[in-house]
Parts: sequence; C-alpha cells; structure tokens
Amino acid sequence: MEKWFAEHGIVFLQDIGIQEGQYILDFGCGEGYYTIPAAIVVDGQGKIYAVDKDKEVLTKLSERARSIGLDNIVFMNCKRDLKVDLGNESVDAVLLYDVLHYIRQRKDLYEEVYRVLKKKGILSVYPKHCKSDFPMWCLADLEIEDVIEEIDAANFRFEEKSWNRLVHFGGYAQGYVLRFIKE
Repeated sequence: MEKWFAEHGIVFLQDIGIQEGQYILDFGCGEGYYTIPAAIVVDGQGKIYAVDKDKEVLTKLSERARSIGLDNIVFMNCKRDLKVDLGNESVDAVLLYDVLHYIRQRKDLYEEVYRVLKKKGILSVYPKHCKSDFPMWCLADLEIEDVIEEIDAANFRFEEKSWNRLVHFGGYAQGYVLRFIKE
C-alpha cells in the first residue's frame, strides 16, 4: 500500500480532477486510502475533510497522517443524519468511494453532498458492491447504470464512467469510477 499512498493514489486522484489547493470531502474515508494521497495532491494550500462514522478508524488515520507530516486533514465523525459540519458550497470535490451500499437513505446523502459542493464541483463515486460486482454482489440492489440514474436525479450531471485501478480493503482492485458535476 505504500506505493498507492506515495504514487498510484496520487496519479489516480489527479486523473479524476483533484488539484493543488482544492478542498475535498472524503465521505466514508475509512483507512484513508484516498484521504492520504488527496492530502498530498492538494498540498498545503488545500484541505481534506475526512469523514467516517468509526471514531477509532479516524484516530488511527489521524495518527498516520501526523506521522508522515500531513497537517491539512480535518477529521470529522459522521452524524446519523449524514450531515457534515461544513458550509454551503465549501468543497471543490466529494469522494464517495465504497460507501453507497452502507447507506439506506442515499437521497439524503446526495442532498448533503449537493449542499457542500461548489457549483461545477466534482462528485466522484466508486460504487463498489453493485449487483454485478463479484464476489459481494448481494450487498447492493443496484447496477452501475442505476447508480448513475439515481445521482443524476439528485441534480448532478453525469460526465463519465471509467475503469480504474483502485484500492479496496488494503489491496488493489479494478472498478468503475463515476464522475458527476454539480449543476
């Protein structure tokens, strides 16, 4: 994973449109597989909001970030209502990676993402565990096209679907990443 954190993750995030100086919300950040490289990409001028419901995971991620000298990450515990303590139109991009299948009220999540995302901001989604996603297909009732349709209906404009090398549970995986723009 060190290669991901130091190289592959950085290139991946740059390819999806993350740039130096941006403010990024990593919703459901978990172990920080995207938080750490995003903090490197946005550099000292930008900021990462790492949000997760698991306080222990956030503590470990905070310790890891501190140990490698990253001080541009704000750690936030997720509220049950999916609200985040950020102002309206305060972030340039939102990462929803491997989280949609955990959320029953996805419409509420999309509304909150819409609220905090700047106009023309990027919503990047890795919809892991969709119906056709082997081996854990049973965790979701949606196909990729259903996810696109669902997010489009929440006032985002679908831009592209790309097949990428990502990280899932501490190892490399292949999957679709969806890119939307806030209209």
